[in-house]
Amino acid sequence: MNQDLDIALLRTFVAIVDTGGITSAGKKVGRTQPAVTHQIKRLENAVGRTLFGENRRQLVLTPDGEVLLEFARTILRLNDEARGRFSQPGIAGHVTLGTPDLYAAYLLPEVLENFSRAHPNVEIHLRCTRSVHLHAALEREELDIALMTNQPDFRRGEVIRHEPVVWAASLSGTQEVRRPLPLAVLPQGSVYRQLAIDALNAAGLPWAIRSICDSFAGLQAAVLAGIAVSAFPRCTITPNIRVLNKADGLPDLPAIEMVLHRKEQGVSDAAEQLARYLARELGNISAPAEK
Repeated sequence: MNQDLDIALLRTFVAIVDTGGITSAGKKVGRTQPAVTHQIKRLENAVGRTLFGENRRQLVLTPDGEVLLEFARTILRLNDEARGRFSQPGIAGHVTLGTPDLYAAYLLPEVLENFSRAHPNVEIHLRCTRSVHLHAALEREELDIALMTNQPDFRRGEVIRHEPVVWAASLSGTQEVRRPLPLAVLPQGSVYRQLAIDALNAAGLPWAIRSICDSFAGLQAAVLAGIAVSAFPRCTITPNIRVLNKADGLPDLPAIEMVLHRKEQGVSDAAEQLARYLARELGNISAPAEK
């Protein structure tokens, strides 16, 4: 490889991986299917390696493609940060961002770090509580923007991510075979709580609430202690958590919608810039593979 990598080619390459196909990638980057195919050939020529397997209907990365993917994501992130930093060099102010504690802990640290590096004069105030409380705070205009789990009675927000939901249990123990199934849940109004109960009822499985926690940290404690199982977003699964599925006798859970809301009046330039950054970056983060 003796030529610089083209950002546009890398962006198309990542789009193919993220969307799972050439046609869908073309829609994302605004190019036709033949143009996307041509770009991948150019990228393969530039790196001197084959990036995808021979079956173009079921695109699978080669080992070299896996390696380039990590480089491509890093290059694109740095490119977008630099572009954002210098496209609006004077952006400043403070932004009050509301989000549940689980998103703050598992999805936002690196995203906010990168945003702050690109926009050092923007001060971000975090307010962490459950989505139902965030929605009320947003209606009172106590927040500039809020990242929440969507609920039917919320006003329309910008859907930026569909997050898989899975059953979580401790590494040891057999909580999943107990009947009624012991559950750890958030209080009334929680989407995760309702998804779990609805799925169990539809499957005809008896259940009983053994722990009610007002924070995700409380749910983790109940699960890790072997008191109960719970419904967790996939992004929170760590090596000390066991994921349960149909093989363990539990029904599948639907994904949740992660939505971004802005206050209705007077969104500052700093808040709007952060909102757009969150929407782009969180939409690109892949969920970890199921254990």
